[in-house]
Amino acid sequence: MKRLTLTALLAASLLAGCSSNDQVVQDDPPSKLYQDAEAQLNQGAWITAIEKLEALDSRYPFGAYSDQVQLDLIYAYYKNDDLALAEATIDRFMRMHPAHSESDWVVYMRGLVHMGQDRSLIHDILRMERDDRDPQPARKAFADFRRLLERYPNSEYAADAKARMTALKNRLANYELAAADYYIRREAWVAAVNRCQALQRDFPDTEAARASLPLMLKAYEKLGLEEPAERTRKLIAKNPA
Repeated sequence: MKRLTLTALLAASLLAGCSSNDQVVQDDPPSKLYQDAEAQLNQGAWITAIEKLEALDSRYPFGAYSDQVQLDLIYAYYKNDDLALAEATIDRFMRMHPAHSESDWVVYMRGLVHMGQDRSLIHDILRMERDDRDPQPARKAFADFRRLLERYPNSEYAADAKARMTALKNRLANYELAAADYYIRREAWVAAVNRCQALQRDFPDTEAARASLPLMLKAYEKLGLEEPAERTRKLIAKNPA
């Protein structure tokens, strides 16, 4: 419930604009505000750019720069690691402009935002790999990039999206492998078999799928299931580590 409340507050804050920014951003004409915001974007001054763009979005929600302001806010939020605000802005833009000429870029950015949400700052700093982390943001990112390829196969972002899907597929497969290993250590043999089978079904062309075969064999042996165990031995022989 608290998470839903926080999301609602973020969305409400976004739609209403940032009142504190209205106090610090000068009341210039929209053309001047937008020009200044673009200059800040080009310099990588994300916070200042966001302040000016939010002021524009709040003061002139239906002005001449409205669409571009929202697109720029998506980018600035993403670069500033304000991922919740970036996602809220993307969802708002997609609702209001389902057939916009920049829709492929918006879907692509949604994938990048979800990939960003799959990161952990502590893990990045310590260069730690944690395959047991909740992969829900990675699943969302994978779905976003797949949607981009299905709807906009000729998009200039399609090649990068396809490459990112490969990385995400390995991330998701490694999570399933970590889960199967956990069940093996807990001696939950049926659950381990189910995880291994799902991994081999959904991500058959990954290293994790091959690494899951010995786990599945052990589970079958512990369950006394000789026939599937023998099939698994043959698969291991055909797919040596």
